[in-house]
Amino acid sequence: MPKFNLEIPHQLSAADAKERLQRFVEALQSKFQDNVSELEQCWNGDSLGFGFKTFGIKIGGKIDVADNRITVDGDLPLTAMMFKGKIESEIRQQLERLLR
Repeated sequence: MPKFNLEIPHQLSAADAKERLQRFVEALQSKFQDNVSELEQCWNGDSLGFGFKTFGIKIGGKIDVADNRITVDGDLPLTAMMFKGKIESEIRQQLERLLR
C-alpha cells in the first residue's frame, strides 16, 4: 500500500499540540461534512491513530506529537494515488489550522 508522510512544525509544547489534535476528527467532519464518513481516532501515548473514508476510499494513519512538530504517516489505497497531492494538502491545511 502506498504511503504518505508529512512533517508540520508548530510553536506549541507536545501537550498543547495534543490537546488541539483532540479536535482533528471534528475538524475534518465539519469541513467535509458530506464527503467524509467512518471517522475514527484513537490515542496511544503521544500518537493519534486516525481513519476516515472519503469518496469511497479508506485513508488511515497516525500522527506523532512532539514539541514544535508533528509527523503524519499514512496509507493510501492504490485507487487514491492520483489524489495523493490533494489528500496531503488537505490534511496539512487542517492540521496547520488546528495548531495555530
